Formats: sequence, C-alpha cells, structure tokens
Amino acid sequence: MINKIRAAINEVRDNSRKSVYLQQLNKLHVQELEWAHIFHDSIRGKKYIEELSLNIGRWAGNYSFFYVLNRILSDYKPEKILDLGLGESSKLISTYLEHYLPHSNHTIVEQDEKWALAFSNRFQLSERSKIVHCPLQVVEIKGFQSQSYTHFKENITGKFDLYIVDGPFGSERYSRYDIISLVENFDASDEFIIMMDDTNRPGERDTRNDIVSLLKSKNILHHLGDYQGNKTVSVICSDQFKFATSF
Repeated sequence: MINKIRAAINEVRDNSRKSVYLQQLNKLHVQELEWAHIFHDSIRGKKYIEELSLNIGRWAGNYSFFYVLNRILSDYKPEKILDLGLGESSKLISTYLEHYLPHSNHTIVEQDEKWALAFSNRFQLSERSKIVHCPLQVVEIKGFQSQSYTHFKENITGKFDLYIVDGPFGSERYSRYDIISLVENFDASDEFIIMMDDTNRPGERDTRNDIVSLLKSKNILHHLGDYQGNKTVSVICSDQFKFATSF
C-alpha cells in the first residue's frame, strides 16, 4: 500500500513538472511569434531587406536575433563588422552593405569550406564581405572540451564595431570562446556591440558571463540585455550603444 501511495505521489510530481515545462515552452513559442511580427514591422520601407529571402530559426538565428541585428545595422550603422559563422545573418549584413551601408566592411569566419562554397553558389555576397576559413579544433577551457577556430588570433586582428557570435558549433561548456581573445584587447575608449546567440544554453552563458567579468576587470563601462524567444540572444555593449539592450 505504501509503495502504491509513493508511486502515485511520484506520478503527480512528474505530471506537475511536465505541465510547468509545457507552459514555459508555450510561452516561448508565443514570444517567438510576437518577435516575428516585430521583425517584419521593423524592416518596412527597406525594399531590399523586405525582398531578401531569409531562413529564420532552427540552426540560424531566431526572430528576436534578426530583429536586434536589423535594428543595430539600421540605427547605428557599424562600419567594421565581425560575423562568426557564415549563414543567414551574413545575408542580412551583406545586403545592408550593398544598399544601406556604403562605408562598412564585413569579415565572416567560417569553419567549413564546403558550406562556404555551397552558400556562395546560392547567394552573392557584397564585395565588402570577406570570408576567412578557420577549420575547427578542440581546445580545453577551464577543464572542459570546447570547439574553437584554428588560427583565429592570427587571422582576426584589430577591433570591430559589431561582433556577432554565432559560431563555431556549440559546446556543452564555454562555447564559442574565441570571442574572449578579442575582448581581452578592449580598453575603455572602445565602442562596441557584441551579439551572442543561443545564450539560453549553458555553454554560451558561460562565455557571455566571462565576457562581462572581463569587461568589469578592465573597468569598461558596459550594458547587458537579453532578448528571449524560442532561443535567447544576448547583447553586450559599451555605454555609447546602451539602447541596443532595450530595443
């Protein structure tokens, strides 16, 4: 009898957990639908963006990601853009370069040459969008295995206005950690925006938190904001761009 009661209690608890999980999942789906409407409203009047074919979601950024990216490109017009991971964001940025940002340059880091070739066969990047091939390697970060770009430090030098962190493939902990080597060179005079996708996952949150800690250790005034839909994108920026955390 006692075992039956325990089993019944455990079943109630399991059902309760499932119910909470489903409620949270439904909430995220509703938020994603809202971001889709907001994104489409935000590109009205930009003919070439309205006509651009974008595959939003799944491996690519979600609607909150593309809304924030569109607002940054439109409102702040960054001139030096670093894009980690060739994909849908690269299409949006390159289209902006061709039609709305005549003085901007765009560096894309991509791990897979075959994917870069397939992408180039379907979409013509701007002449001011440059792909840098950096194959994957596995490195150890704080005792954890993490995917990293080979020769990243040698290939990517200097500073940028906008850093988009959506590559390489995610790792369980300390994911996409190459960005840290660039943040290490920041100083208080730098103006920057860092967009980091997938910070709903532990690995990307590790890296986001280390970026914030590093900025604090350098006494660099900064702001942090999260945009949540089916996935979460985090924006970390210098004081000049603080409104990018609350679009």
